[in-house]
Amino acid sequence: MKTRSPRLRCLVQCFATLAFSLALGSARAYDWLQFGGDPQHSGNNAAETVLTPANVSGLVQKYQVLLPATADSTPVFLEGVTTQSGVKDLLFVTTRDGRIIALDAQSGTQVWSRQYGPGSCQINGTGGACYTTSSPAIDPTGDYVYSYGLDGNVHKYQVGDGTEIMTGGWPEPATLKGFDEKGSSALAIATSSGVSYLYVLHGGYPGDNGDYQGHVTAINLVTGSQNVFNAACSDQAVHLQHFGGAAPTCATPRNAIWSRPGVIYDAGTDRIFMGTGNGVYDGIHDWSESVIALHPDGTAGSGATAGKPLDSYTPADFQSLDNSDTDLGSTAPAILPVPVNSKVQHLAVQGGKDAQLRLLNLANLSGQGGPGHVGGEIGTVINLPQGGVVLSQPAVWVNPADGSTWVFVVNGSGASGLRLNFDASGNPSLAPQWQNGQGGTSPVVANNMVFSLSGSTVRALDPLTGGVLWSLARSGGFHWESLIVANGAVYATDGSSHLTAYALGTSQTSTTLVSSMNPAAVGANVTFTASVNGNVPTGSVDFTDAGSLIGGCGGVALSGSGNSKTAGCSTSSLAAGKHNIVATYSGDAANAGSASTALSQVINGGGKATSTTTLASSRNPSKVGRLVTFMASVTGNRPTGTVAFTDGGNTINGCGAVPLGARRRTGAPHCTTGSLAAGTHNIAATYSGDAANNGSSATLSQVVNP
Repeated sequence: MKTRSPRLRCLVQCFATLAFSLALGSARAYDWLQFGGDPQHSGNNAAETVLTPANVSGLVQKYQVLLPATADSTPVFLEGVTTQSGVKDLLFVTTRDGRIIALDAQSGTQVWSRQYGPGSCQINGTGGACYTTSSPAIDPTGDYVYSYGLDGNVHKYQVGDGTEIMTGGWPEPATLKGFDEKGSSALAIATSSGVSYLYVLHGGYPGDNGDYQGHVTAINLVTGSQNVFNAACSDQAVHLQHFGGAAPTCATPRNAIWSRPGVIYDAGTDRIFMGTGNGVYDGIHDWSESVIALHPDGTAGSGATAGKPLDSYTPADFQSLDNSDTDLGSTAPAILPVPVNSKVQHLAVQGGKDAQLRLLNLANLSGQGGPGHVGGEIGTVINLPQGGVVLSQPAVWVNPADGSTWVFVVNGSGASGLRLNFDASGNPSLAPQWQNGQGGTSPVVANNMVFSLSGSTVRALDPLTGGVLWSLARSGGFHWESLIVANGAVYATDGSSHLTAYALGTSQTSTTLVSSMNPAAVGANVTFTASVNGNVPTGSVDFTDAGSLIGGCGGVALSGSGNSKTAGCSTSSLAAGKHNIVATYSGDAANAGSASTALSQVINGGGKATSTTTLASSRNPSKVGRLVTFMASVTGNRPTGTVAFTDGGNTINGCGAVPLGARRRTGAPHCTTGSLAAGTHNIAATYSGDAANNGSSATLSQVVNP
């Protein structure tokens, strides 16, 4: 079953180009089939041509959609898929509650969804509902997508319509005790000798409780057969039952395999590698705090090494790592391309919770020719430049200018770039080149830029200096979520169940309008406040009455911070009757213009006196947390009544109706607050009017510094 053709691929890319308003000539479409983009999970996207260091600053948010549950993982991307509603580029995500969702990459619209939820599964039998942080993987043929379900199986679906394959061994079991064993890592696929294998990894839930054994299930995608390797009780190559029940069981718990990519494949050695967490190490059948090597089909040693991995690396201080819960396997090895003069031709770097980086020889992990030894690092173990635990997967890049290999590590403490150097004898070492505080999750390199995200920012960095090339504010929080770059767009999920896309062009905006007094009397000072939502919008707002500018209310600059800003217009010149007031936002380089719906403002006639309200601040600018007092003064025909104090059209707490009699020695109604956030605030004081006086209002711009 083929879902795509070269002709459809061209058509889809052309439509995608129009939809995203990308200024490109002829770009070749490509897929992002699994975490990190390839079986090595290098995170290096050399196929990207749309985004460049010259135009990346023009990335804006194109859409944000709400998913039915949080995808605490990373999307994958497949272009040119035939669906029931036409040919589309699709994104796939796996959510914490066991769903796989296919979405139109151009709009975020859901195309199909399937779920194997937790049901009665409780963490360790008594905790909250079971969940997964796995990512899906797409079959190399492009016909199927694989996703982990909370029934303990991995499932196979047709990409176009979500039809599940129920033959040939599918769905494939991956654990017999999902209440203790968590599907944490991304699904991974590698092809060896023409056969593709799917890898499913398991560890435990936070807290390391319960009877779990870290293990990998390797599934032959041609035959559906599978092999299992357990990092505890490795002499039992099967899925283990709960200890104390029917065999097979294991008395040794833990040794989780839980890094983001799970398994990496090295074509040079034709082996898969993975790191393990804390538990028990004996170099015989228990392999905590180790990097272990297996055949691509998931089988291990034979003969003298039967029941053991093919090879292993275990640091000499493994027991200290166990005791302090500083898992070596919090990340997976990152394969480093090397030149022909390198003394080690199969090189990788291994991080960990201990904030150290180790170079390893993938062809001889311990340097002692087989599993069960300790030590064996290449050269000196170095400290991570920015410090902090490594829970993300590094990205690897070869500089096209000089052929040098770089590795980029992003964690909660910041980001760093390290270059692979060689001495005269070909001995490798990592040399830090830069570090900064731009922390986050697993990075991706695309067209010579380092992309990553945190809970508050999505960004692109210069790989040689760490300088910021592009940055946008984001919200929603994060845990394991990391971004991908595909065909000129950046896609990411967040901790608030959103999927967000960024692409070149202008963001859509929305403008809303409110009145401080409606209806109002002739001569009353009415304040109109426009709120503009977009991508950190700048520019100005025009306020019109039946299409004509209101005096003094043209080109009012936006104020405030973040993605929502305001502009105000005060007038007392409106005649009796109904007025259609519209606020029109000008737009800027990153935001399209927009207009509010017409606000019907009613002005009543009458013989009341015209009042005048003025407004002053006790300190301007002020600081966050400091008390500020706003004082209003109302003049008119012996005015009575109240004054309402608002911030951006919203009533300030406790200041919604301050009587004119509530006077300090200044004789002014006042409002005192210490709750203003950092930024610029549009403060208004609106007099209610009374039997003898029309209402009126005044505004001021209050600056609050951090």
